[in-house]
Amino acid sequence: MATATVTELITRTVNATTATSSSTNRATPQGGVFEHVNPTVYDPKNPIILFIIQAAIVIIFTRIIHFPLAYLRQPRVIAEVLTGIILGPSIMGRIPGFTNHIFPTASMPAFSLAANLGLVLFLFLVGLEVDLRFLTSNWRVALSVGAAGMALPFGLGCGIAWGLYNEFRTDPGLAHISFGVYMLFIGVAMAITAFPVLCRILTSLKLLSTPVGVIVLSAGVGNDVVGWILLALCVALVNSGAGLTALWILLVAVGYSLFLIFAVRPCFMFMLRRTGSLANGPTQTVVAVTVLLVLASAFFTGIIGIHPIFGAFMIGLMAPHEGGFAVKLTEKLEDLVSVLFLPLYFALSGLSTNLGLLNNGITWAYVVGVCAVAWFGKIAGGTIASRLNGLVWRESFTIGCLMSCKGLVELIVLNIGYQAKILSQRTFTIFVVMALLTTFATTPLTVWLYPPWYQRKLELWKKGKIDWDGNPIQHDDDADEGNEADILRKTDVAKRILVYLRLDGLPSLFTMVTMFAHKHDDLYDQNPPAAPEENNRQGAVMNNAEALVSVTTLRRPLQIHGLRLMELTERESSVMRVSEIEEFAGRDPIIKAFGTFGQSRALAVAGQIAVVPEHSFSGTLMSRARELRSDMVLVPWSETGSMSEYPNIFDTEPGNPLANRTFANFATEMFDKAQETCSVGVFLDKTVLCRPDIANMEPLSASTDRPARHLGRTVTGISTIDQTNPTVHFGRPPAGLGRYRLLVVYGGQSEDDLFVVKFGLQLVKNETVDLRVLVLPDVAARDDEIQISDYRQEQTRQHLGYEFELLRTSVPDSLSERVTFVDLPIGISNLDALTSVMVEPSSGETIVILGRNTGGRSTGREDSRVLGGMATNLVRLIHERAVNVGLLVMQARREPEESTAAGLSGGKGMQQLTKKTSIMSDD
Repeated sequence: MATATVTELITRTVNATTATSSSTNRATPQGGVFEHVNPTVYDPKNPIILFIIQAAIVIIFTRIIHFPLAYLRQPRVIAEVLTGIILGPSIMGRIPGFTNHIFPTASMPAFSLAANLGLVLFLFLVGLEVDLRFLTSNWRVALSVGAAGMALPFGLGCGIAWGLYNEFRTDPGLAHISFGVYMLFIGVAMAITAFPVLCRILTSLKLLSTPVGVIVLSAGVGNDVVGWILLALCVALVNSGAGLTALWILLVAVGYSLFLIFAVRPCFMFMLRRTGSLANGPTQTVVAVTVLLVLASAFFTGIIGIHPIFGAFMIGLMAPHEGGFAVKLTEKLEDLVSVLFLPLYFALSGLSTNLGLLNNGITWAYVVGVCAVAWFGKIAGGTIASRLNGLVWRESFTIGCLMSCKGLVELIVLNIGYQAKILSQRTFTIFVVMALLTTFATTPLTVWLYPPWYQRKLELWKKGKIDWDGNPIQHDDDADEGNEADILRKTDVAKRILVYLRLDGLPSLFTMVTMFAHKHDDLYDQNPPAAPEENNRQGAVMNNAEALVSVTTLRRPLQIHGLRLMELTERESSVMRVSEIEEFAGRDPIIKAFGTFGQSRALAVAGQIAVVPEHSFSGTLMSRARELRSDMVLVPWSETGSMSEYPNIFDTEPGNPLANRTFANFATEMFDKAQETCSVGVFLDKTVLCRPDIANMEPLSASTDRPARHLGRTVTGISTIDQTNPTVHFGRPPAGLGRYRLLVVYGGQSEDDLFVVKFGLQLVKNETVDLRVLVLPDVAARDDEIQISDYRQEQTRQHLGYEFELLRTSVPDSLSERVTFVDLPIGISNLDALTSVMVEPSSGETIVILGRNTGGRSTGREDSRVLGGMATNLVRLIHERAVNVGLLVMQARREPEESTAAGLSGGKGMQQLTKKTSIMSDD
């Protein structure tokens, strides 16, 4: 009996032990939700499930909140912090069970690890963005504005730190630190400026090339570097228990900085040159080495008592900017950091923010006080320093407002103080509110203080073209000079031309540039003496001011300026490209190709790049045209029909150049905005109009969209793949290559008709160009159909007819063999008459030139509004009949109304000028 009892006891003990052991060592259920596993329950063995839920919520909320803020030109960091505040204890944290299920305390270490890893990589990108060359090239103004912009808010911050220290030092969770350390931290928090956010604001407002932008960018670089150094000092003092330890930390940090400059950087530069990364972008090995340097530097600065982010920032400062290396390296890393890691970090800041702690009057008094100190200190310091550097008051206030931007750098500083237990949750919340308000107010204040019309007025005033009240100032060189021959020489329609450079538009641009190239001889001097009766007629012409405007001849070589537009995106590399635009433009292959071709034609050409949002492409072109005082803007039509330079498989009708509306809308904006600034020409090359009709081709299935590759047995007995031949054949060049036949259409109904005739006469001075002016039949028929009711329009027609006849009879003898005027027959439609001329055999390339309003105003149809009714019908006809011609649609500059001209001559005239400039520069 006793034996049985002992046996049963042992058996029960063994079974219980086995059950306990198997329950303890049981693996995580692999069936997931099918085994009734709740994914919102944090599992330390499998933390990725809850982390994915947390990250997805943060990213989705950030994008939703940023969508309306983007229309107010607000940086994304505001949306990221607001996401954390909404998900934190202030709002959604009040929902029962929300924080315990979505953001439980046990899951926050993994969440914080990912967020801080992203912070380390982001500070490395911030260091890459800081170009110390701005500091060295503008060191005087940067030193004065930066020093005043830091000293005054730092001093005021030290003053308010006394009240904060005594009022909130009893809050829970604070470390026992001296007032000196606390004062240093508050001063740094007040003095810091968010350099990355500042670059984004300057770029979006197109201020980087203005005096305000240059000064703010230069001062921001110095402010950023000095601010991080002071913050590192503050953290070192907090982490050290004694003053001697802090001294050791600082000495080691200085020695490490020198080690990076004189030992690591030369080796890094040697590796970049050996691998070709400076010229061709970083290789994968270089990216791996750079990331290892970032992590190693962050590790070192972390173990010596300084925050790891300072090590990452120092590696970013060490990286070179030559050859665009910093931009290309940023492109490799920025998306993952900005889309995933950085929102987690700033959401973590929001989760630590509890607006419910602002629950009494004294706390709200300090909220107002901290915001006032931050605003007044930064604005006053930057404004006074700028004014002392010679800027006007409004420019100075703008610089002060921009320097008051806190942004994400301020939030990083606050998080460091919160983690170091310098700030309690209450004071942390006070400063987060201040950072949000100052960042949010920066863009509206800048737009209000420094609008486009004021920039234009200030530029004209500094150049001495107007006085401060807006009255034009006449100079001696502005007066009319010379005799009648000099006046004739000055009446060219296109001496300064601005060209929109596109990769797919280079063939058409090369065609136009070739026609502009010719010998700059005075063609009129080559004419033999005129007969007596002709002298009388020319004398009458010389006495007619309107007639003199019609004669076109070159006096000096024309100037062609190319502008390449690149889209400004949300990526930081896009902003960096703007700040390094001068160096980047010199390496751009499109500008280099355009410049080389222009020089080969003995033309004065220049080129530059502008990185702007896509919706402001037209506004940027017109702003540049006004700066250059361009006579004409030449726009090549997109082969894709979109703003992209590369074809898209999702195009509506790839074979129809007008079907895709994106570029058509851009062309319409160009025509509308340029009416009183300069003339505009939109060129549709024959490769755009006469391309194969892809839309009518038989669609290919997914399995037949490319030729199949088959194995073939070779003489060696080894199977290989028969590769397709990738060669593109262009065929034999035509016999008349290098000659051009221009068909200018004259309708006699608008200034556009007369302008295209003048433009054709300018191009025909090139010996390889033949000109035929096609006079529409309704011009002659209109002589007997004068309508008294429309007197002004009829007067305009008579004026156009008079100038046209003058042009027709004043063609120089040296050009008369290549210039012909043809009256199209009556009885057939204008399109049929034009078609009969276009299809005539020609030894040269044929280009049709007509005005946008030729043949009457455009109809109400959307497609005809872009190029005009007649041009749109001509495009369709050329496309359907596969006529091998190009088309240039032009719009002449409209003279301002008499009332506007009268207003500009008075003291209040600048108001009208600036309003008009503001409208045209809105985008």
